[in-house]
Amino acid sequence: MFFGLTIEKLLLIGVIAAVLVGPERLPRYAETLAKFTKRAKETLQGARTRMRDEMGPEFDDVDWKKLDPRQYDPRRIIREALLDDTPTATMRAAGAAALAAKPKPTVPPFAPGERPPFDDEAT
Repeated sequence: MFFGLTIEKLLLIGVIAAVLVGPERLPRYAETLAKFTKRAKETLQGARTRMRDEMGPEFDDVDWKKLDPRQYDPRRIIREALLDDTPTATMRAAGAAALAAKPKPTVPPFAPGERPPFDDEAT
């Protein structure tokens, strides 16, 4: 089951709730629980229908198990990324390559005791 609840535990919780609520209020609470369950089911069905309408025919083609976040193992993702032999060019890599290829201008060093120019727009 979910949250570690088994049929026996749920049955015990139900019996304790029935004793605490009492025979007078039990039918009213059972009816309220049934209404809540029905409303939750209708809400979920409405959300599913709205999602299907917005996504169109692609909704049925989506592999929902592939999108399950519990399947993501960071070690596996890193291992696959490191073993991937295809290089991917990024803007940062392209910029670094352009800077490395550009010759650096030669700036004469300051003489001892000479102060560098003051830039009032610098931070």
